[in-house]
Amino acid sequence: MTTSDANTAANTAPSEETGATPPAPAAIVQKKQSPWRAPLAFLAMGLLLVLVGAFQSWSVALAILNMSLISALMAMGLNLQWGYAGLFNAGVMAFTALGGLAAVVVSHPPVWTALAAGGRSMALSGVILIATIATVAFAGSAFKGALRKFAIFAVIVVGYVLLRPVFTDAVMSIEAVDPARTGFIGGLGLPITVAWLAGGLFAAAVAWLIGKVALGLRSDYLAIATLGISEIVIAVLKNEDWLARGVKNVTGLARPLPVPYEIELQQKQWFIDLVSRFHAATLDAAPDAAAREALLRQMLIEGASAYVKIAYAILFTVVLLIILALCVRALNSPWGRMMRAIRDNEEAAAAMGKDIKARHLQVFVLGSAIIGIAGAMMTTLDGQFTPGTYNPLRFTFLIWVMVIVGGSGNNLGAVLGGFLIWFIWVEAEPVGRWIVEAISANMDPETPLYRHLQDIAAPFRLFMMGLVLLIVMRFSPRGILPEKVRHS
Repeated sequence: MTTSDANTAANTAPSEETGATPPAPAAIVQKKQSPWRAPLAFLAMGLLLVLVGAFQSWSVALAILNMSLISALMAMGLNLQWGYAGLFNAGVMAFTALGGLAAVVVSHPPVWTALAAGGRSMALSGVILIATIATVAFAGSAFKGALRKFAIFAVIVVGYVLLRPVFTDAVMSIEAVDPARTGFIGGLGLPITVAWLAGGLFAAAVAWLIGKVALGLRSDYLAIATLGISEIVIAVLKNEDWLARGVKNVTGLARPLPVPYEIELQQKQWFIDLVSRFHAATLDAAPDAAAREALLRQMLIEGASAYVKIAYAILFTVVLLIILALCVRALNSPWGRMMRAIRDNEEAAAAMGKDIKARHLQVFVLGSAIIGIAGAMMTTLDGQFTPGTYNPLRFTFLIWVMVIVGGSGNNLGAVLGGFLIWFIWVEAEPVGRWIVEAISANMDPETPLYRHLQDIAAPFRLFMMGLVLLIVMRFSPRGILPEKVRHS
């Protein structure tokens, strides 16, 4: 008997007190979904992007597309944790930031002057730290009882006393090297696409540490723990300037090899010919050669920007499709069925011999790795790492809304939620300003109501997020594309 069969049998068995058979679970009696629901939803999303391009700007539409692809990837990572296993991760922000840190550590060239000033002390600090951890592990296995606690405490104290002066000297030496431009150790100088994999590894490593500590907690305590740890991660990134310049930011990160720089692209003859052929009718209508030259120059600027955004979109789409295929394959595998059985009834799964905590740790690490990859991709798109911009509203709450609105437990739902919610997040502010302008067109600018309307235009997106969430929860509580329950 499989786990799902056992759960079904337990839920439909006659009651000992009444002898009656209880109703089937809600997930089993759900209405059959239309096979056209997902294609129509994505078609509608595509039409929204086309409308933005036609009536607003194709540059804005492509920018929304790129960030939607990244947001969809983050939503898939969270869906792996919540939709597959029911783990409430409130620390999405931290794993996104760790992906961004990986982009700096891997792709930025080394700052040799800073390494010469404090590199040896920093390396010695690493040796002391590793030795302390290894000694703590040895003491934990070699001693028992009160002696074990004393030995671990003594090792930690001695390690801290040895580490503190060496590490402080290294940090001060590194941060003193041209702090206006560098003041940090830099990275490895590798291609930025390598950082995408490194971002997944960084996030997975931290998720493993968090999981070993917090996954034994109840769901609400797990949420509090992950939120608190994510704030610690962001605080470290903001204050440790030697690592990634803190709030001074790291700019000028390299682009992936297939993505050119706009200035270089505008000077390529093949690109000039392409833009000239594409806008031949408009250029021929120019009154003179000077006007035609100015018009062509403007078209080259706009065309180069669009070309770069399309190149990014192709790269991000490839990554999204690969991870989506892997997630769908995992969901439909015995592993995926086991994870859903654990999510639905931990006691029954444990009774069948499943190691609940180990499986939770496994899926927590995998989901965090996907979020880390998305974080590295976002930093690549921005071309800079800005720890001060990471906040729970943008990188935790918004991703949760994407998963809930799209459909928890459904990979395509997570992707759709990533596109839809980011689209609303971007477009809500200009729509809000248009509504405010329409309402206050005939008002006196000196009235309190007029000033109040102008003040609420910018945060209109927050109202829209709440409204969309309420509408979806009212009319489709399980999301736009609900999880499909298969019976075998």
